[in-house]
Amino acid sequence: MTTAAEIQHLQDHGLYSSAQEHDACGVGFVAHIKGVKSHDIVKNALKILENLDHRGAVGADKLMGDGAGILLQLPDALYREEMAAQGITLPPPGEYGVGMVFLPKEHASRLACEQELERAVRAEGQVMLGWRDVPVNRDMPMSPNVRKKEPILKQIFIGRGSDVIVQDALERKLYVIRKCASKHIMALKLKHSKEYYVPSMSSRTVIYKGLLLADQVGTYFSDLTDPRCVSALGLVHQRFST
Repeated sequence: MTTAAEIQHLQDHGLYSSAQEHDACGVGFVAHIKGVKSHDIVKNALKILENLDHRGAVGADKLMGDGAGILLQLPDALYREEMAAQGITLPPPGEYGVGMVFLPKEHASRLACEQELERAVRAEGQVMLGWRDVPVNRDMPMSPNVRKKEPILKQIFIGRGSDVIVQDALERKLYVIRKCASKHIMALKLKHSKEYYVPSMSSRTVIYKGLLLADQVGTYFSDLTDPRCVSALGLVHQRFST
């Protein structure tokens, strides 16, 4: 039973206790309680990320931190229109997945990574729909060290195969595709294979992330400022090395 003194303490100080304070990453979440998607959710999530700037470490190079990112629901209208411009018609929402892929700048290594991903899609009986270059702001101020390691960013679009009936099954297929492709790429022992990385591959969500400061994420990824980029939730993360 809570005593009067404890109640008074909570009223005066809230639930916060300095004794429980630890250095850790910054995490924020915003969502529409009824699941209504809007661009405002994306903007508000990015604002939370900016306000989490103090939870990320910055070294002597003030333009270099530990990384930050945002998770959103797939912005179907944005992707549908962008892929249509390439002559590719996407299946209905829930019947295709999107992989966010970091690829090596070196051409031969990048091509090998793309081929292995496509091979994994076919091996799992799914449909290779196409690739999309992720639009980024390469003119924004960026640390020379970060710019040197900046990957080629692409999205792979994967349609469900005839053996997949429900969305959960597609999610499992996408997981297997991502893991198998990564294993095969590492086995190739390419000179630049360590530059390959898949932040997300899902029919439900997508992750935009990078070795960026908290306030750089929304500036770097052009998709995030596009009004067609809508979501009913936004989960943001500012990394702090611990």
